[in-house]
Amino acid sequence: MQRRPMLASALALLSTAALPLRAQSRPVLRLLTHDSFELPPELLKRFEAEAGVQLQIVKGGDAGEMLNRLILTRRKPLADLVFGIDNALLPRALDAGVLDAYDGPAARRPAVAPLEGGVVPVDFGFVALNIDRAWFASRNRALPTSLQELATPAWRNLLVVQNPATSSPGQAFLQATIAGLGEEAAFDWWARMRANGVKVVRGWTEAYYTEFTRNGGTRPIVVSYAGSPAAEVFFADKPLETSPTASLFLSGGVFRQVEGVALVKGGNPAVREAAGRFIEFLRSAPVQQALQTSMWMYPAEAEAPLVDVMRRHAPRPDRFDNPPPAQALARARAWQERWTRVVLK
Repeated sequence: MQRRPMLASALALLSTAALPLRAQSRPVLRLLTHDSFELPPELLKRFEAEAGVQLQIVKGGDAGEMLNRLILTRRKPLADLVFGIDNALLPRALDAGVLDAYDGPAARRPAVAPLEGGVVPVDFGFVALNIDRAWFASRNRALPTSLQELATPAWRNLLVVQNPATSSPGQAFLQATIAGLGEEAAFDWWARMRANGVKVVRGWTEAYYTEFTRNGGTRPIVVSYAGSPAAEVFFADKPLETSPTASLFLSGGVFRQVEGVALVKGGNPAVREAAGRFIEFLRSAPVQQALQTSMWMYPAEAEAPLVDVMRRHAPRPDRFDNPPPAQALARARAWQERWTRVVLK
């Protein structure tokens, strides 16, 4: 078990030694992201060459865990900029004072979905329930039509959600229930879901790839994204006309999530200009196209076209339930604490 870190360190040293001297002399730009951040290597290499930096990507777990790391290291920041702060987590980030506002061209250019606090929107998506079509078809079961139905005995032990303390989709789904049902009704629903066997896990990866029946788990309903069915088609072993999963856009169960990039307060001032260039890079046309089939989100740029698989298999909901930003900023911590008492304790 202890050989893996030693091997990783040795490989890192070998990798650095193998770099050309010119590359080794470049300043390091540190980017903190969630685990789902992914862009084509050729795009990242092009940015490094144009900006004259080495990009060091630090993955910090689910977005909630990533933000926790950012807050815990604020006296000695582990990054110069951060990607993956979304509108569900932004109130915590602003309250902790770990971000610096960016006011370059990308911050002033209109986006499909905006963000507050000088955080530049990069992409957006919809957190919603996803279902395993094969599970429902094999049992000849109709899909649930409301959140309230999921709290009845017929749906016991069938839903897996993420902990909103450690997961951005978990936090987003909590806020959607509050905005859609009303605060008191939402926490009453969560209490009934606890009694009805809802399973809580730390993050999206565990929920989707371990607990979801599509991937060998026991839960045919999972909190995921509207883009997830498109990803299932894209990565299928053979061409598919229909995705094996589908999104359920239930009232009180859909949140529009907007992900952004921001400067980290206290980051290295020597690479601040390069950090701004990276923010502009994330809003460039090549990145706005590539992120659709690497992170399975919609582009923030209003004029960016959708790729075919997203257009065909990731329909957007007609409505979503987000609390007003000011309310989320004022109440997010209290909601989190109450959810923990109701669902976990």
